[in-house]
Amino acid sequence: MPQIQVTIAGRAYRMACGEGEEAHLTGLAELLDGKVSEMRAAFGEIGDMRLHVMAALTVADDLAETRRRIAALESEIAALRALAGAEAERSEAAERQIAAEIARAADAVERLARGFAPSARLAAEPD
Repeated sequence: MPQIQVTIAGRAYRMACGEGEEAHLTGLAELLDGKVSEMRAAFGEIGDMRLHVMAALTVADDLAETRRRIAALESEIAALRALAGAEAERSEAAERQIAAEIARAADAVERLARGFAPSARLAAEPD
């Protein structure tokens, strides 16, 4: 199992991680280190543990907000998919109705054509 060293608030920590996850863990440590630095700049020296907890809570709040937004977007996607499905069904129903009307119109034209055909033959025959 690979091990890496990360630095958070000026302190080095040796961490184990899964194969190929070294860069990801390093990035997470850099994110937390940045939050600790932000907290230190905003609140001064109030103790490392307190700064770390505040930074972790800020990251957790960001995560919770992101999860809430993802859930809202997934809900919106589901609603849009349902709407698209209903629209597709309405469109298919309209297409079927139009096809039926065209078939009825074609039948009417055929009946008219058959009606004209015998009289056209009679007129063409010599007396």
